[in-house]
Amino acid sequence: MPDKANTLIIGGGIIGLLTARELVKTGQSVTVLERNKGVGLESSWAGGGILSPLFPWRYPEAVNILSAYGHKKYPKLAADLFRATGVDPEYVRSGHLVLNTEEYDQAKKWSREFSRKVSYNQKAQFFSRINNKEIARIEPEVAENFLNAFWFPAMGQIRNPCLMKSLIKDLIQKGVKIITRANVEKINTAAGKVVSVETSVGKKSAENYLIAAGAWSALLLKDTGVSLDVEPVRGQMILFRAEPERLRTIIMNNGKYLIPRRDGHILAGSTLEYVGFNKEITDSAYSELWQAAVNMVPFLENAPVVNQWAGLRPGSTNGIPTIDRHPEFGNLVICTGHFRNGVIIGLGSARIAAELINDSNLNKLKITSGSPYSLL
Repeated sequence: MPDKANTLIIGGGIIGLLTARELVKTGQSVTVLERNKGVGLESSWAGGGILSPLFPWRYPEAVNILSAYGHKKYPKLAADLFRATGVDPEYVRSGHLVLNTEEYDQAKKWSREFSRKVSYNQKAQFFSRINNKEIARIEPEVAENFLNAFWFPAMGQIRNPCLMKSLIKDLIQKGVKIITRANVEKINTAAGKVVSVETSVGKKSAENYLIAAGAWSALLLKDTGVSLDVEPVRGQMILFRAEPERLRTIIMNNGKYLIPRRDGHILAGSTLEYVGFNKEITDSAYSELWQAAVNMVPFLENAPVVNQWAGLRPGSTNGIPTIDRHPEFGNLVICTGHFRNGVIIGLGSARIAAELINDSNLNKLKITSGSPYSLL
C-alpha cells in the first residue's frame, strides 16, 4: 500500500470501518485514524445490536430507508465476515416483542411499507399484534401482566463487540491500515481542498477524507465552517448472566429492552442522557435498568449482573444522519449523527459515503428526494 492513501477515514467506529470496507471493494487504499488505544471502543462497541430502530414507525422515511437496506444485507455480511475471519459476529434472527403498546395503526402501516422495502414474501407474517397467551407461547419468561404485544419474527440482532472484532480483522486482511492513538488536532486546507490533517502521531495526507467520528464529529469540523447537528448522548447498559436459551427473544417495553445472547448473557438497556462527553456509569441508571428488566422478565431478579457500561451516541435531530460532501472542501465527506441506530443504518450510510468519495451514482439506494442526509 502506498504511504499516501486514496482515502483517510477519521474515526474507527462502525461507520468508518463499514465505509472502509465499501471503499476497498472499489480498489481504493484506505487508512483509518482512531483517537483511542483500540478501534471501535465507543458507541459501536457499547450498543446492543438490535437490527432495527426502537419503535421504527416513529422514525422518518430517511431512517427507515437505511434500516431496510441493513435488514436485507446483515445476514450475508455476518456470514461473509465469519467465513473470512473465523470471528462470528453472532447474527441471530431472534424476533422482537414490543410489549403493551397502543400504536397499532402506525406500526401496521410501517410494517406493510417496510416489508415491501425488504421484499419480505414468506408465508409467516412480518408483523402481528398478539395476546398474552401468544406472548407466553413465543417467550414463556415474559411477565404475565403484559396483555398484548407487537411481534416481529423476522427481526434480528448482532453482537457488537464480535462484529467489530470480525470487521477489524477483515479490513486488516484486505490491506486497510489502522492507526490508533491518532487524535486529529487540525484539518489543513488550501484551494478548496483538505490537504492534510495534523494528528498526535504526525501529519497524515490522502486524496480524500471522511469524517466518521461519531459524537466527536462536530468538534473536528467546527474550524471548517460547518456547524454540525451532532451531540453526545450517553447510554448506559447492564449485563445479566443466565443460562443459554433461558430467554430467546428481544423484549421491549417503555423504551427499555432485553437482548439475549447465545451464551446466556442478557443485555438490558438503555438510558438517554444529555451530559456532554461524560461517560461515567451511575447507580441511578443501574437501578432503572435493573427494575425495567425484572418487570419484563421476573427471573432476572435472581440473575447476577456481571457488567455495567456506558457509551456516547452521536445524537442528531430525528436520528437522521448527515452524509454529505463538505460545502467548501470537495474532497471531504462527512458521515455521522446516527444516534441510536449506527449498526442497522450504518451499512447503507457507508454505501452512500463511499459513493460520494468515488463520485458514483447515488441512486442505487433509491434515496428519497430532497437529499435528507445533506448538511444544508
